[in-house]
Amino acid sequence: MAEQYAATDTRTGLEVAVTGDFPPHHDDRIRIARTTTLFTRLMSTILATENETERRERFHAIETQLEMADALIRQDMEEVQRLMKTTLEKMGITPDQMDEMAKKILEQLREGGDFPEFPLNPPEN
Repeated sequence: MAEQYAATDTRTGLEVAVTGDFPPHHDDRIRIARTTTLFTRLMSTILATENETERRERFHAIETQLEMADALIRQDMEEVQRLMKTTLEKMGITPDQMDEMAKKILEQLREGGDFPEFPLNPPEN
């Protein structure tokens, strides 16, 4: 018989329910509850965004992040790379800038140092 976990956001009253056959281990059940609660809070925050353009951008951003999480969990590195490239392109980072960042990261990893700092806002062309 399927079980259900429901989470309600206290700020907006939005409720999300997850139904399925859950693993019996206590830690798994805690993770199900926590993940459902976080997803509910996230959806509530996005839905509370009054500006339609911002709301749609936020939905799109979280969809991409959830797709990336799914690909990482499935260990589909080709899909992870595609999603990362698409995300960076939407941020205005060119393929040449991506290559340069990758080179710097690899250099730093070889040298055993800290990751280089990259500008959060790429220069406008």
